[in-house]
Amino acid sequence: MQWHEQSWPALGAASRDMPIVVPIAAVEQHGHHLPVFTDSYLLGEVVRRAAAELGDAVAWTPLLWLGNSHHHMDFPGTLSAEPRTYLDVLCGLCENLLSHGFRRVVLLNGHGGNIVPSSQAVFEVRQRHRDRRDLLLLSATYWLLGSKPAEADPSFVQDRMEHACEWETSMMLRLSPRLVGEIGAIEPVAPGKAFAPASRGWITRERSEPGHIGDPRAATAEKGETLFRLFATDLAAFLNRVVAWDGRSWDG
Repeated sequence: MQWHEQSWPALGAASRDMPIVVPIAAVEQHGHHLPVFTDSYLLGEVVRRAAAELGDAVAWTPLLWLGNSHHHMDFPGTLSAEPRTYLDVLCGLCENLLSHGFRRVVLLNGHGGNIVPSSQAVFEVRQRHRDRRDLLLLSATYWLLGSKPAEADPSFVQDRMEHACEWETSMMLRLSPRLVGEIGAIEPVAPGKAFAPASRGWITRERSEPGHIGDPRAATAEKGETLFRLFATDLAAFLNRVVAWDGRSWDG
């Protein structure tokens, strides 16, 4: 069910056990060859495919395109909410849904910079409602739901999502090739190890002058279709677990 296509009486009559999914993405630089709306385009397509499989078992709000992208602000075109402002926005959205009586809320993420604030948002909101035992508040990132694309197609060069990389470029080639610039002469940028396993504060300029991380040269539309298929299947399976939750248990 698409939230924005419903009237208020229709939403008022919806089951409060229906999962409400809030897709969150970004507008930010994606190297020399991809558009700044890449994260939002890609998440939108994963959502479209999963929604077609799930039907009316899940409600989807409109995609929130403004994200936490301050680490890309050295590059023209990036639009970003202040990190703490963004956290408040996500908390506020969750509270909106709870105030309407819904009990299962999923922040579905499509941008790496949103992983920490979306996780923090559901944690903080849960603390505000400590007296309740009927809430399921989740944050999930679509490419971290279980698939290992290199096992499905050994021709993949990368084994994880980077930025404006083989994976994202492949998906854009599948979704809208007219928006993809020349990739043949792009030099790969290694992700590096920084101070792993510690988590380092960073800005993109210190990792990549051109803005991409990974190897876009290895991208193909065929790989893009594989990625979309795997990620949409992962998402549908994950949300079916949310639908099937018994309303109280820790496990699901």
